[in-house]
Amino acid sequence: MAVPLLTKKIVKKRVKKFKRPWSDHLVSVKANWKRPKGIDSRVRRKFKGVTLMPNVGYSSDKKTRHYLPNGFKKFVVHNAKELEILMIHNRTYCAEIAHNVSTRKRKEIVERDAQLDVAVTNKLARLRSQEDE
Repeated sequence: MAVPLLTKKIVKKRVKKFKRPWSDHLVSVKANWKRPKGIDSRVRRKFKGVTLMPNVGYSSDKKTRHYLPNGFKKFVVHNAKELEILMIHNRTYCAEIAHNVSTRKRKEIVERDAQLDVAVTNKLARLRSQEDE
């Protein structure tokens, strides 16, 4: 198993999603963030005790951005041949098997990853449910 190259601690400034104002009151307003543009909007005018707006201050550190908690960056893999790309970068990237890959191909990918010393995040997915039946 490859050891991640990242030594710096990953710090998330904010884990909660930014909710769109009024999304909890109105059914027609979804929770996805959209910037308020109204002339009287309390959120846009940044009143105290109102929904926070996203800005550049919440961004993650450039060196740890896109890293998973295990210390690797994610790379989606569809077949065993795509794992060979990660052979050189096995201390930075880990593979994640795509959701639409069959059980047969998953077994091939997991076997190949053991040979190449590449970390796979979801190597047990769909293999456990087949063995139980």
